[in-house]
This record gives sequence, structure tokens and C-alpha cells, in this order.
Amino acid sequence: MSTHLAQSHLWGKFKEEYGTPVVYAGNVMYTKHKIPFTGSFYAYCPRVNPSDVNFEELKKSMEENNCIALHFDVPNVAKDSPEAETALAILEKYCEKSPRAEFAKGNFIIDLTKSEEELLAGMHNKQRYNMGLAQRKGVTVKEGSADEDFDVFFEIYKQTGMRQKFYYRPKAYLHEVFKSFRSDGLAYILTAYYEGKPLASWMLLKYEDVLYYPYGGSTEEFKNVFASTLVGWEAIKLGKRLNCTLFDMWGATEDMSDTTDTYYGFSLFKQKFGAKHIQYIDSYDFIINPSLYKMFNMANGVRWKILNVLR
Repeated sequence: MSTHLAQSHLWGKFKEEYGTPVVYAGNVMYTKHKIPFTGSFYAYCPRVNPSDVNFEELKKSMEENNCIALHFDVPNVAKDSPEAETALAILEKYCEKSPRAEFAKGNFIIDLTKSEEELLAGMHNKQRYNMGLAQRKGVTVKEGSADEDFDVFFEIYKQTGMRQKFYYRPKAYLHEVFKSFRSDGLAYILTAYYEGKPLASWMLLKYEDVLYYPYGGSTEEFKNVFASTLVGWEAIKLGKRLNCTLFDMWGATEDMSDTTDTYYGFSLFKQKFGAKHIQYIDSYDFIINPSLYKMFNMANGVRWKILNVLR
């Protein structure tokens, strides 16, 4: 298993620049989050490879940092992979299954070792048609990494979040992500234009041999020119130019048979690029202080219920 972007030094750099304390211990990176009205912290550790974790060192670090528990959010192991059984055995030995997951438990990935011809052939025929239609209509895609490109991206991303009522990140947060990866030449913005207007924009991040698509959006204007479809194809071609072996589309609904799921629409859009659907193993918590952990989960559960009502 390769190291996920969320466990990379660049992700840690971005978190520190944004003001979130980062700790490296036990072969993982975790962030510390203050629990209100206490002197304690909750640790967050996404997308780890459980076989890499040194739990003895990790426990010592958490005690030194006054962390009551650590949330292994959606470990980087697919349910149907050869590593799944070993990973679950490790997590069940040291941890308890978590009551919630922050990262999406579903995902779509594309094998970029295939030729462009093979990738096109693997797409849904409607996706190929819409991509060609966008090109015939005169949609163009600009690749950039300047702050001006980021500003255009963020406005489209924010509009999409407001329209679809999903939790979208603040501009300062995403700009830190962008800057941290751009400093190593690993951040890219792809924006589709039609008649001079930006219609769709994706932020892409490269780490090791994987291209990630964590953030993106589109406008409601000129939807019939399928700008997002062309951005997706250009992202795939970018990944190949960068010699990536995988295109990780970051998140999707866990159950693609559930058409009522809030995320079914954008998940189906990703699937039509010929992407493979992945389901990850459950999240687990490494608990240091059981009583405070229980109280924290009760309060956090109430918090999320309120946020879902307000969304």
C-alpha cells in the first residue's frame, strides 16, 4: 500500500501553516484538536496503513500530548484487498470501531497505466459523447497554478457548495493546501471556459505516483456544454503526463445501488469515466482515556446532528 496524500509531509505542512498542531509518532502523522472546556485533546489520523503503525510509540506520544483518543479515519485499505484481513486484525487488537467516519468510505480510482485509447474505451459511451460535445461547442480547459487560477477555482467551488448544501472549506484553508503542494510543483488547477466564462474548475494534487482530485465545482450556467466532463478528461491526461499510475477521485457514496444517497449524482459522474468503485474498511479509535472518550463522543454526536439540521 502506498502512503496516502493525507499522511504526507506536505499535508502536514499545510495543517501546520493553517494553525493545526501536527505530531509525527509511531510511523503516522496526527493532528491535535482541543476539546472545549477541558485541557485535553482529540487526535485525528486519516487514511493510515495499519500495518505501518507502531502502537507503543503512538500511545506514548498521545499521553505526552494529552490526547484522550486517536481517530483512525477510514484507513487506506480497501475491503476486498489482500491487506484487509491483516489490517482489521491489527485495528481490532488495539482499537475500537469508531462511531463515525469523516472521510468518504467509498471512492473511485482510475488506472492510469492504461493508454488513452484504453481509457476512452472504458468510459461510459454517454461520457465520451458529452466530452466530444464540449470540445465541438468550443469549451477549452486552462491549466494553471497561479493565485489568480486559485481564485477562479474557489468561487466556483464555493458556489457549488452553497447550491448543493454540502460542507465546503473556507478559502484560507484551501489556499494553504494549494500553497503547500504548489511549493513542490504538485498543485494544479484545471478550469473549463466557454465564451470567456469559467464554468467548471478542479484542484488536483500529486503525491508520489498518484494524482488526487479532492476539490472541485461547476456553475449552473451553460450546463448543456458539459464543461465538467471535459475537465475530467483533461485531469486524466494530466495524470498520465505526470507519470502517475492512479487517479484517486477522493470520495464517493459507499453504496452505488442506493440512488437516494445525497452523493449518488456526483458519484455516478465519476463512475462514468470508467473508474473502479472502492469501499474502504471501517474507521477505528485508539483510546487512551475511556471515560473522557465516551463523553466526547456523546457531545460530538449532538454537534453533528445540529450541523446536519443547519445544512
